[in-house]
Amino acid sequence: MRRVVLATAATVSGIVLLLSLKPASDPAAASAAGGAAPQQTAAGQESPQGGSASQTGSQSVTGNVAQTQYGPVQVRLTLTGDKITKAEAVQAPKGGTSDQKTALAIPKLNQEAVAAGSADIDAVSGATYTSGGYKQSLQSALDKAKAAGGTSGSSGAAGASSSPQAPAAQARIVTGNVAQTQYGPVQVRLTLTGDKITKAEAVQAPSGGTSTQKTALAIPKLNQEAVAAGSADIDTVSGATYTSGGYKQSLQSALDKAGG
Repeated sequence: MRRVVLATAATVSGIVLLLSLKPASDPAAASAAGGAAPQQTAAGQESPQGGSASQTGSQSVTGNVAQTQYGPVQVRLTLTGDKITKAEAVQAPKGGTSDQKTALAIPKLNQEAVAAGSADIDAVSGATYTSGGYKQSLQSALDKAKAAGGTSGSSGAAGASSSPQAPAAQARIVTGNVAQTQYGPVQVRLTLTGDKITKAEAVQAPSGGTSTQKTALAIPKLNQEAVAAGSADIDTVSGATYTSGGYKQSLQSALDKAGG
């Protein structure tokens, strides 16, 4: 009987001990631990958002230096695709009155280059030489950009059409008629790309005595003005009225021959 009592007591004590023990894992704690995981996931989603934006590629192209009577002009372009988004002069005439002319002309020329998207822009009044140099350097920058990007889309164009690509406009040379002046003949030769004057030169001009000095002074100015204006509507050089008049006559005849 005593053994039965002792066994019963031991059994009851064991049951009490088992009931007093709690599981090591608390549901509330498990729930709190589970709530931290979504926060890590949310933090991980921020990274893709920060790196998802992609910028359109742009390129910077610097044109050749164009020498003018008052100093060099050089233009740098920023292009996105084939569109000019920024134009600036990295070199421009300076010193004396050139500072004022540059400050007046360059911002206007920059704006016109972006607006036109080409070198077909107007010369700024009072800054003919700077404008002419700017346009020359601008055109060379556009030519460089075209040459650099010319091969990138050629394969796609070939797949789209079997017709050959249109060749670039070729330069042609036209020589005007000889214009007789009081001091000697003047004859102008033009280089044109399409209908644009890219170079002007005098193959004949008055020489001998003071005419040599006047020719050396006038002809470079007239050549630059012809390129800048793209026509025979150019100013007469002071002190070389006859040479200027003959130059303009021969220039106009060359343009007539070219069909311009």
